[in-house]
Amino acid sequence: MQLPELMAPVRDAASFTAAINAGADAVYFGVGHLNMRVSTAGIEAEMLANVVTRAHAEGVKVYVTLNTIVYDGELPTIREHLQLFRDVQVDAVICWDPAIIELVREFGLPLHISTQASISNVQAARFYASLGAERIVLARELTLEQISELRKNAGVEVEVFAHGAMCVAVSGRCFISQFIDCRSANRGNCLQPCRHEYRVINEYTGDELKLSNGYVLSPKDLCSIAMVDQLVAAGIDAIKLEGRARSVEYTSTVTSCYRRALDAVAAGEYTDALKEELLEELADVYNRDFSTGFLLGRPGDEAWSTQKNSQARTKKVFAGKVINYYQKKQIAHLELLATDLRIGDTLQFQGPTTGMERFTVTELRDDATGEFVEEIEAQRELTVPVPFVVRKSDEVYKVVKR
Repeated sequence: MQLPELMAPVRDAASFTAAINAGADAVYFGVGHLNMRVSTAGIEAEMLANVVTRAHAEGVKVYVTLNTIVYDGELPTIREHLQLFRDVQVDAVICWDPAIIELVREFGLPLHISTQASISNVQAARFYASLGAERIVLARELTLEQISELRKNAGVEVEVFAHGAMCVAVSGRCFISQFIDCRSANRGNCLQPCRHEYRVINEYTGDELKLSNGYVLSPKDLCSIAMVDQLVAAGIDAIKLEGRARSVEYTSTVTSCYRRALDAVAAGEYTDALKEELLEELADVYNRDFSTGFLLGRPGDEAWSTQKNSQARTKKVFAGKVINYYQKKQIAHLELLATDLRIGDTLQFQGPTTGMERFTVTELRDDATGEFVEEIEAQRELTVPVPFVVRKSDEVYKVVKR
């Protein structure tokens, strides 16, 4: 069975490592400010060569986004970026502006068309293929049936968003943030005012109405984990996970869940029990509750969020940092700075090389007394057995239920 490529979002060096460790076939991220997530660090230009080299050594492809609206004065910067991308041999550039498409072709780089192009029919897909596109990222407003038919007739690779935030506007072309805060969503700088609760006020009488569930512009997150087998059957070439602005544990968990789902489909073992197990894991990290988006048809009232913030069932609390790790003994020396700790707690370690790893504490030793303890307070140093390699200065968090 030919499985679609699993494509994970990257926010920074730590989430890049986490995505690889979790089984991604490809990663995508921005470099510089001309991408749709300028509020996150992305990968710095000076780091790009090392990131690409490491990814390719792991058999992972690297796609870079240049998918904002672009102005004339920015084209020289685009050229500099594309020269860098060619030098380090990124696997493709994701864009949609005709000027960027033309420049990507000039530099001889593989071309993927962003979802910002709103490709929702075969004719549009063939048009971009005629421009040299190797892959198109479909509009998110298509059903599984439409996706399957388009893939059969498009003559180009098809990539589909399978998990993550949904925008109230078609393909994310929204102007609310620009209108309210002069922060353009189409320049990657959205403040997401759609996620807020609103009231309607009659300017003449002062009468005030609260809108239905209060979050009428805020869709639930897309989650297709129970439909991965159907996505595979539709013949798509890549499953894309949204979330370049989300945390390292989000990247790790979501990528791992969809990796396990795809592998189970390939093995003929994608059971209802496994689907439920993976859904439970996905609910532990950032989400606005889940829906199937447009995949099964036009969303109804149940597709809108009823809460402003994340509905994740767990959260991480900063605990401290790694002072040292003794690999032969698999023991970490920690500085506990901001919370207490006890046996049975779940610890999360994260860092650029470590990515994200979690385990349950089975033993604690207070360095000040040399004694093994059941619990220890903040502002102390301790040693704890850790069954994987961590690094000096890695951040340590305690994972707790909300």
